[in-house]
Amino acid sequence: MPGPDLDVRYVAKLARLALTDEEARVYGAQLADILAHVGALNELDTSDVAATAQVIESRNVWREDELRPCLPHDEVLAEAPQAQGPYFRVPRIIGEA
Repeated sequence: MPGPDLDVRYVAKLARLALTDEEARVYGAQLADILAHVGALNELDTSDVAATAQVIESRNVWREDELRPCLPHDEVLAEAPQAQGPYFRVPRIIGEA
């Protein structure tokens, strides 16, 4: 098995990251610690543990929809950083056309 330094450099190359020798050494040591921890977890007997996607029970919390009064449109637009007519004006996300 390749050493952690080699693994770090390989992953860095895939991510197109340039690492110094010092960064590769530090991250390699951290990767070795993580892999040792995962190795210890792999030694545990989990044959009687059911597969789970979540460790805590997930459930929806439902509440009844109820109508509530809304703020007046003009009052809301008056608080907006920018408005254009009856609309909020926001920065364009996709490049200018």
